[in-house]
Amino acid sequence: MDYQSPRNFLPIVLFALMMLLCANYTVSAQSDALKKIIKKDYDFSKIGAMHVDLEFDFEENRRKTLALAKTNHWKLSEVMKDGTKVALQEIGTDGSPLYYETYSDNASRASRANTLHANGIMDLNLDGSGMQVGVWDSGVALTTHQEYDIRAVIGDGSKEIDNHATMVSGSLISAGIKKEAQGVAYRAKVLSNDWSRDKIEVATAAANGLLLSNHSYGIKTDRVPDWYFGSYIKVSQDWDRIMYNAPYYLMVNAAGNAQKRNDNLDPIAGNSADGFDLMLGFTLTKNSLTVAAADTKIARNGDLKSASVSAYSSFGPVDDGRIKPDIAGDGSSIFSTASYTNNSYGTSSGTSMATPGVTGALLLLQQYNEQLYGTYMRAATLKGLTLHTADDVAQPGPDYKLGWGVMNAKKAAELLLNRDYGSLIEETTLEEGETFSLTVSANGLEDLKVSICWTDPESDYINRGSLNDTTAALVNDLDIRITQNGIDFYPWKLDALYPNAAASKGDNQVDPFEQIEIANAKGSYTITVTHKGDLRYGKQDFTLFVSGAVLTDCVLSAPEGAFLSDAKENEISVQWDPLLDALYEVQYKKTTDKVWHTHYTTEPGITLDSLEVDIEYVFRLRTFCSQNIASAYSMEYLFAFLGENTIVGPLEAFETLELASEINFSVYPNPAVEYIGLHEETSESARYSIMSLSGTTVKNGAAKNAKISVADLAGGLYILQVVDDHGKRSAKFYKQ
Repeated sequence: MDYQSPRNFLPIVLFALMMLLCANYTVSAQSDALKKIIKKDYDFSKIGAMHVDLEFDFEENRRKTLALAKTNHWKLSEVMKDGTKVALQEIGTDGSPLYYETYSDNASRASRANTLHANGIMDLNLDGSGMQVGVWDSGVALTTHQEYDIRAVIGDGSKEIDNHATMVSGSLISAGIKKEAQGVAYRAKVLSNDWSRDKIEVATAAANGLLLSNHSYGIKTDRVPDWYFGSYIKVSQDWDRIMYNAPYYLMVNAAGNAQKRNDNLDPIAGNSADGFDLMLGFTLTKNSLTVAAADTKIARNGDLKSASVSAYSSFGPVDDGRIKPDIAGDGSSIFSTASYTNNSYGTSSGTSMATPGVTGALLLLQQYNEQLYGTYMRAATLKGLTLHTADDVAQPGPDYKLGWGVMNAKKAAELLLNRDYGSLIEETTLEEGETFSLTVSANGLEDLKVSICWTDPESDYINRGSLNDTTAALVNDLDIRITQNGIDFYPWKLDALYPNAAASKGDNQVDPFEQIEIANAKGSYTITVTHKGDLRYGKQDFTLFVSGAVLTDCVLSAPEGAFLSDAKENEISVQWDPLLDALYEVQYKKTTDKVWHTHYTTEPGITLDSLEVDIEYVFRLRTFCSQNIASAYSMEYLFAFLGENTIVGPLEAFETLELASEINFSVYPNPAVEYIGLHEETSESARYSIMSLSGTTVKNGAAKNAKISVADLAGGLYILQVVDDHGKRSAKFYKQ
């Protein structure tokens, strides 16, 4: 019988694959309800067709690879003297053997993920509970290690236990039985797989709701021709196709450790010793997040004190000028789990170890977004959020060594919390021929920063052997501009021909992430997003990020001027002075009850119902300026409900708990960096409280002559309240 390609049976195979893709992949990604949210917009006919192609290409290439390996006496796998594992993965379009290698030379603090943990600076108690992350590596993790409990499982049936995979998995999910080995997402689950069928397995897992996967390996740099470096090749195209068809899925991969190896003798600019143009394969995909390694120093409050690229971390650029790597984490001397025994540990360095530190932080940000808004971010939103909030290093703007800078999960979490109040994160779609436009006002406290990010379709063009080919891989070229008084502001861009030069500003025609920064911004600005040429499929989803702007007229202060009126048989109305753009929360209860009745309204008044005659009640108010940003509560007002026809006037006409009205006062310095003080004297008994905008008390103590340290607080707005013999007073201040 003649051999026939599986593509000849496409309708049958597609049906079978769609059934497979709708089933769980070993361990379900997140909850079933949230998986449905992830998958509801997926086109499973496209995913199925992609899966058929990946399977066919794998089988064809594997046959060719094994035949050429036998003819040319190529090793299928080996372990190098330094412990690095190497395996022949496939044959390139030019016939070159492509070997995978692990990116370790022998992660939580650098990414600021520790600030999101319980007892961290932000005290968000994020730990990865209920979340899952995929790990593909040279083997699978030792799932019985004491740090994993039952939270590590093998996804693909592989039986080769691997130390590198175990260390990477430990950096992600170790429980912290040995404290210094605690993973970034220390209660999450790992789905561990070997790298032999990585694209096929990831495509299946992503179609079933997997959000993130970690890949701390790549093509071995000393066994390919020089034209491979910086090139968009078939491997890059395949991974971009996977991510475009599963838009909630983000691949996170290591940049590589080839900076000093002089493997590229003909880089796109300069010479081999400069270390540029050393990345290749899937590290150069448009849609993934590629992680460099940095040596960092982090202050106790989470601020980056210093950072420099590690001596081994591979530099970009992509030959078409794209910015790679994207982001940096710390990969130096990371202590993690080892595979020798169920309670063994080890230390390793490399972009292999920087990558899970970033991946784990991304998982926590997805967990936080779900807590705040009940859903997960699209991959472009998560990637864009990460790049938008990264700590810039050295020269302003991005570079080809550390990308957009060192990851800062604390800033990213703050941007999520302040969404629609102090920041804007909007997932939207640009239709063919349309223009997106938005006008914002700068807040005057920080630079205005605006970014867009999108998951771009895979390019039809792949390099098949041209040295330093600058053909752009970008398919849908979106453009962001900011305009004020006829002056246009442009995004950052880099030039591959001058890889050591500082970033400039202009028309970026190659990157699926664009960012504009305006220092000392004042007044109103108009943001526009357009596109060049035709959009593949007639539209392009993208996410817009804005920080440093005033997005609402809402004022974060408790409503004032409350009074009661219109008493009826079992209800009474309460009204207060209106505030702009506010949502009000009203709570009331019997004085003897522990549970509040809670109502929400956009009107400056509401009816309290189900009241009982001759019973004392207490109520309080607060203002919401966004879904998760609220003022502190007002004073608690006490009143006795006397029933229908009660003569009702101001609250003072009732038996009211006499609390003095809040008296405004000021603090200094404002904005604050290290400490704040009061502009007036307080009594010996005075106490202060500092509250976040969500109403959580983050500090308190004696207020008499207080010099209050705020160095350990996250940046943002806070409310200082002082209570003494004069009553309760409050003031807002901004922590830089």
